[in-house]
Amino acid sequence: MNHLPEPIRPPKVVQLPDGTHVYTDQVPATYAGPQVVHQHIHQAAPDKTVQRLALGSGVGAGAVAAGVYFGPLLVGALTAIAANLAMLAFLALVLGWCVHTVVKSIGSPDAAAAAKNVRQARRKRR
Repeated sequence: MNHLPEPIRPPKVVQLPDGTHVYTDQVPATYAGPQVVHQHIHQAAPDKTVQRLALGSGVGAGAVAAGVYFGPLLVGALTAIAANLAMLAFLALVLGWCVHTVVKSIGSPDAAAAAKNVRQARRKRR
């Protein structure tokens, strides 16, 4: 019962048809014909698909790094802009309602009579 590992045997030296000598672990494999590479792009998030296409087309690591960095940054910036616009629209709505309520509540009877006269004058012109 020998528990020691197998001893390392030196590689054999062979002579190639062209006359050169090489070790057997450096001999090229036999030629089996042209290799066919199948590339599949599966469903993934849009930014990952762009990265895979960029790598597959040889664009390089710069395009992939830009997609990885600027993709989420662009989404975040657009979201922040949309949130700001929504907040401004809500603020304009509230301020308009406040102005309308204040003007309506402090309006005098003279102002109501003037508005009524203007309304009647417009109707008579038609």
